[in-house]
Amino acid sequence: MPVPRIKRVYDAPADDDGLRVLVDRLWPRGLSKDKARVDQWLKAIAPSPQLRGEFHAHPDRWDAFRDAYLAEARANPALPELRALARRQRVTLLYGFHDPLHNHAVLLRELLRGR
Repeated sequence: MPVPRIKRVYDAPADDDGLRVLVDRLWPRGLSKDKARVDQWLKAIAPSPQLRGEFHAHPDRWDAFRDAYLAEARANPALPELRALARRQRVTLLYGFHDPLHNHAVLLRELLRGR
């Protein structure tokens, strides 16, 4: 399986992105659908509203968010769909959060890579 890429949805699309999958529950503010060039919006794989709210209120609690989100994602019925997409083609996971190292797309990529 090709290694999924992660990219901030606000970054310019690239020809080698492959299938661009938005993995946020909410559409990114101020971004038109044309500019985002999202091929698929997989809202269901995003953190639950409660977990998302806790992380946004306390970004310093990354380890707790990581553990909670990985548990949520492993039990999420949308994960097999995302795995199937990633097996068939190059996938770029798109996220809106400002931190490129501490966001749920990083964790999803870990899951898809089998970590």
